[in-house]
Amino acid sequence: MAARAEETYVLGKRIVIQGATGSGKSTLADRLGEALGLGVMHLDNIRHEHGWDSVDWDEMHERMEAFVAAHPDGWVSEGNYSRVNEVTLSRCDTLISLDVPWRVSFLRLFKRTMARAIDQKPLYNDHGPHESFRISFLSRQSILLWSITHHQHRKRRTVEAFAKTAPGTRLVRLKTSREVEALVQAADQQRIGNG
Repeated sequence: MAARAEETYVLGKRIVIQGATGSGKSTLADRLGEALGLGVMHLDNIRHEHGWDSVDWDEMHERMEAFVAAHPDGWVSEGNYSRVNEVTLSRCDTLISLDVPWRVSFLRLFKRTMARAIDQKPLYNDHGPHESFRISFLSRQSILLWSITHHQHRKRRTVEAFAKTAPGTRLVRLKTSREVEALVQAADQQRIGNG
């Protein structure tokens, strides 16, 4: 059973964050990594390092394995890539699902996509891909179209991921900004208490 807002959150040191595009995975991962003093792995940063889908699955798997090995004291990983997510799901002690309402994640995604299409800055690193109005609004590869057509699929994947976790894995489902803030505050307190 996933933790609820009124419960006290206790996080492990091998944390996986999943959720819809635009749900806030990257931001939460960075905040938890900082609060708990853990390395953070953003799967999109690997997959799209030199352009959209520029890193193949075998290399991505290897790089994820290397990251996990390089962080024996713990890590935070965020992303939904089903072809490689067993690397972290099989080792995690905490699985967090960001299940914000679709309208919330889509609005965030729309604003982010518009801003990125306007400023044309590369994503993820200096050689990464960039958003464009053509890709965002006139392409089958549109991240906005992806959000519309895959939201229910993402929910099913979350249920599957929760069902596959090892016994004793902490399962946390966050549906509101208030719950996210409560989790981050708990992480801050947890590090202070362990310090």
